[in-house]
Amino acid sequence: MRRSISFLLGFVVVLSILLAACQPAATPTEPAQAQPENTMAPQPTNTTAAAPAAEPTATQAPAAEPIAAGAEDSLAVDPDQVEGNIISAGSSTVYPLSEAIVNLFESEGYTGQVTVDSIGSGAGIERFCKTGETDIANSSRAIKDTEIEACQAIDREPIEFRVGTDAMAVVVNPENDFLTNVTSEELAQIFSDQAVNWSDVNPDWPAEPIKRYTPGTDSGTYDYFIEAILQPAYEGDADKAKTAFQSAQNLQQSEDDNVLVQGIEGDPNGIGFFGFAYYQEEGARLNLLSVDDVTPDADTAESGTYPLARPLFIYSDAKIIAEKPQVGQFIAFYLDRVNEVITDVGYFPASDEALNAAKQALMDAMQK
Repeated sequence: MRRSISFLLGFVVVLSILLAACQPAATPTEPAQAQPENTMAPQPTNTTAAAPAAEPTATQAPAAEPIAAGAEDSLAVDPDQVEGNIISAGSSTVYPLSEAIVNLFESEGYTGQVTVDSIGSGAGIERFCKTGETDIANSSRAIKDTEIEACQAIDREPIEFRVGTDAMAVVVNPENDFLTNVTSEELAQIFSDQAVNWSDVNPDWPAEPIKRYTPGTDSGTYDYFIEAILQPAYEGDADKAKTAFQSAQNLQQSEDDNVLVQGIEGDPNGIGFFGFAYYQEEGARLNLLSVDDVTPDADTAESGTYPLARPLFIYSDAKIIAEKPQVGQFIAFYLDRVNEVITDVGYFPASDEALNAAKQALMDAMQK
């Protein structure tokens, strides 16, 4: 019986081998071949490419290699390891924010020198784009096409970094007891040659001269006010709007917002506008107006419901950052820490999307 079982098992094994030998041979898997380049696939964006001549735009471009990247939404810099000086100039509005960042940078060990000159956005961008004297331009408005072209003429490509949000303050002297809210249309009259006295704007207001204290023509605050308030009253004509503004009587202008603050504080008929930080610093010595029944604050600035909310920027250039690593390190520190100081200064944080876009531009460049 055992021999029969052994024989049977042996027969089954042999039969299985024969059947397997009769099966078609499996086709071996060929090694993966290199695929030709898919010309339809998305190609990496060259963030440093020059913008078209007709519509130049500032780029968000590479940062310096020495910057240490942390998490996706963070950049880490050790200030006591940063060497070399940094030169910046521009907006009087951005000035107190940059000053606060410099103080923080120095308190954590930076021993170099950061120059921050408050000369107005236009003048600051001119130093950066025309004469090439600075590493960073501070601006309370977006850079203009003509300014980008000036930068390109000296082989610079301006890189835009959003650092915060301002709600431009329109203020009057505390003795002004008739004005708490003003419409955009009334503002356009107040700051133009259409009105000499308050009563020219509203007959219920006193027949007293309007005393205007405003930023000068090099200021980004001036540019923004013209664009947001005056141009709509002149069918979008920037030249007519500027002429009407500059032709107004009792107009005193300065690139130094502290001069404007002091002028309004000392003049019962004074009215002016500047960055929110300068109003917040003065407190009860100035009366803040709502515009179109909207009061400037963090919520109305972020939502854009306040008519004079605006972004704040710093600008630099990839070549500068490559040649002077400390500039890229300082910008990384600025972007990473700005929200720690911005509300104390008197401004409001940029949206997470805007701030992260600036950070990501630096981080992407570091990984190339």
